[in-house]
Amino acid sequence: MTETESGKPLVVFTPSGRRGRVARGTPVLAAARQLGVDLDSVCGGRGICSRCQIAPAFGDFPKHGIHATPEALSPWNAVEERYRTKRGLAEGRRLGCQACILDDAVIDVPPESQVHRQVIRKAASDREIAMDPATRLYLVDVEPPDMHHPSGDFERLSAALSEQWGIAAPTAPLPVLARLQQALRKGDWQVSVAVFDDGTMPPAILGIWPGLHEGGLYGLAIDLGSTTIAAHLCDLATGAVRASDGVMNPQIRFGEDLMSRVSYAMMNPGGAAEMTAAVRTALTDLARSVAADAGIEPALIFEVVVVGNPVMHHLLLGIDPVELGQAPFALAASGALRLAAADLGLAGIAETARTYILPCIAGHVGADAAAVALAEAPDRSEDLVLVVDVGTNAEILLGNRSRVLACSSPTGPAFEGAQISAGQRAAPGAIERVTIDPVTKEPRFRIIGSSRWSDDPGFAEAVDRTGITGICGSGIIEAVAEMRIAGLLDASGLIGSAEAAGTPRLVPDGRTHSYVLHDGTSTGGPLIAVTQSDVRAIQLAKSALYAGARLLMDELGVERVDRIVLAGAFGAHISPKHAMVLGMIPDCALERVTSAGNAAGTGARMALASRVARSEIEATVRRITKVETAVAPRFQEHFVAANAIPHARDPFPELARLVRLPEVQFGAGGGPRRRRRG
Repeated sequence: MTETESGKPLVVFTPSGRRGRVARGTPVLAAARQLGVDLDSVCGGRGICSRCQIAPAFGDFPKHGIHATPEALSPWNAVEERYRTKRGLAEGRRLGCQACILDDAVIDVPPESQVHRQVIRKAASDREIAMDPATRLYLVDVEPPDMHHPSGDFERLSAALSEQWGIAAPTAPLPVLARLQQALRKGDWQVSVAVFDDGTMPPAILGIWPGLHEGGLYGLAIDLGSTTIAAHLCDLATGAVRASDGVMNPQIRFGEDLMSRVSYAMMNPGGAAEMTAAVRTALTDLARSVAADAGIEPALIFEVVVVGNPVMHHLLLGIDPVELGQAPFALAASGALRLAAADLGLAGIAETARTYILPCIAGHVGADAAAVALAEAPDRSEDLVLVVDVGTNAEILLGNRSRVLACSSPTGPAFEGAQISAGQRAAPGAIERVTIDPVTKEPRFRIIGSSRWSDDPGFAEAVDRTGITGICGSGIIEAVAEMRIAGLLDASGLIGSAEAAGTPRLVPDGRTHSYVLHDGTSTGGPLIAVTQSDVRAIQLAKSALYAGARLLMDELGVERVDRIVLAGAFGAHISPKHAMVLGMIPDCALERVTSAGNAAGTGARMALASRVARSEIEATVRRITKVETAVAPRFQEHFVAANAIPHARDPFPELARLVRLPEVQFGAGGGPRRRRRG
């Protein structure tokens, strides 16, 4: 067993990122409660309700400094065996009330075990899409067999398709051939066929029904993100989104960010295969979920379009991502991929379904960035537009009709609420909006699940059901920016003391200070504060984002952009003003900073609905200039300068017209120091 200074094992919970040391023999459920982890239970730890199911992860986790083995938890016990026998327990799952921590452990809390499940904010945005689907439905009249002119049923169906619809020489996979004769005879020689024809291969009959099929044909547009996976079920005839759903990416238990997952694959034999299996299972479950929501048979899903960053791309395909973790960051394949869905282990949908994966732009700029380029079309912009898809790994596009550049920047999970002391994913009860009065230094906030602000009448009653549980990404961004505006935080990111900044909400926290947003301890709730470590985590994330954008601006030789588009599920919830106060994005007129919602998901839907869109993005990707932040000489220089709030050197004149940032500077002890003007 691992020996530590305290003699206590270290436990890390994912996806929250909460970590701490607990006494050896502590039940996982008790450890979760001790560390403020969202793990459900209603039976009092008797192993009856099963709501505390957890999934321990094993192997080397260098980011956490942990080597986790199966011996990290107590052996399977009789209570768990009884539950598994009577009600079933998925492979790899344990009951958190029964499994005890014996050594350093990494433990994933699946979505169904979370009291406050994450709100997956990758909803489909309204967008008119020109329909030109690869899979269409055709009603065909087929000649009955004739002993005088012998031919096979499939040959006569092919002839009918050619004569009636101009579809020449189609192919048919074995599952279609197996149903062909029954369908023809049951339909009295009239059948409906689903024909896939994307213009790159011979047409293929993917489905057949007797008579007129009125159940529709459907496709899935999937945005496979590092943190969340979103799926949109679309009608292939109209493009309408029939249902959307999302889940946490189960690979989080192997590492919160991309390089942690690459590390896991490098250091654990079979690690890449584990992550591939986890994500394929999640996609299969998502397909069934959206089909159930829409009230359709999953077997009517005939196409799947997937977008994701290069590491997600490789892991979905079952390709070891190790080469993406080291220069020159070589992709196994960068072009668009056309595959059978069955090759990706996607079960439950039509067994003949086809998959299209958009092209990757570069080793660190994936199909998700290509999807954003398709949706936002910077290559057709008259003005210079910066498109930022904000997430665990930010994709950045800059350009206009003349030229488009792209890069990715490793922002990490802080924007998602991870690595934040009171941080959590976006779920009911999480603080998502914050303002601080610059005179009184008092905060007011709003939580997910309620439209009331904390100083509104009836707020306590409105939040009674969910409680106030933590702070999510948009909330921590606004909190840190508001602290800067209110003079609680200096340009270097240092939090002042109560005496220096004039509010008792600033409390000592070791050698630094924290700002208390909400103290619920008197009623058994959490203390939610912004700590110095929280500020540093946000600084690191925003500096990476700004440095990436600045590199692209250097490449084009510009100092300003005309407009900024914040894309991504998280980008849709960022306040442009607060993002600019932090220095996440370059200075720009605020009215020229807009949100595009889940642009990657929109691009996936466009590719699902249109063969022309697929051709367009494949051509566009070949014209985009790739900038590799990992080896760019000036990235570190830009990163360091961007640590200041908003920036150490770059001017923000547009921001200055709207917001006055106090010229405060706090010493190591939190006391004020006069700023020297250079």
